[in-house]
Amino acid sequence: MLRHTSLLDGSRRENDAEHCWHLSLMAVVLMEHAAGEIDIRRVLTMLLIHDIVEIDTGDALLYDETDATARAACERQAAERIFGMLPPDQAHALRALWNEFEARESADAKFARALDRLQPLLQNHRNEGGTWRQFGITAEQVLARKNIIADGSPVLCDLAMRLIEDSVRRGYLAASPTESTP
Repeated sequence: MLRHTSLLDGSRRENDAEHCWHLSLMAVVLMEHAAGEIDIRRVLTMLLIHDIVEIDTGDALLYDETDATARAACERQAAERIFGMLPPDQAHALRALWNEFEARESADAKFARALDRLQPLLQNHRNEGGTWRQFGITAEQVLARKNIIADGSPVLCDLAMRLIEDSVRRGYLAASPTESTP
């Protein structure tokens, strides 16, 4: 499945497998910055399965709120179908981790979600606005989503804030809905 964000070199859109691999590497390298004690095996498993529902639903633009409730229902239905193909014990264990990730119910899930939120921000900054420019995303919209990063890692949230501020300064990200990026 292709995602909306481009690779760091901007050559093409990232796919879900690359996204999960990137997040897994980030987890291993950045685990010392988690807000709480984490079990890296659980974090890695969450990161490997968190977007599996996109097999059925496709990638959703992070900032698209037009029908978040319907999207969540479709993702739950996809999770039921996909995890349901596994033997019952694996289906239950992996679905529980997927649910935990979605609900941010533990330090593991909060850290995994923080990485999932940080990675596209890194990509958009590196790609001079990338999908932010393509879809007219504002700093206000990006800032509204940063608390998920803060919950999982205050250190990484500080980095995210610096990148957002730099993106506005460089014109990669509009400061407000009425301001357009060059």
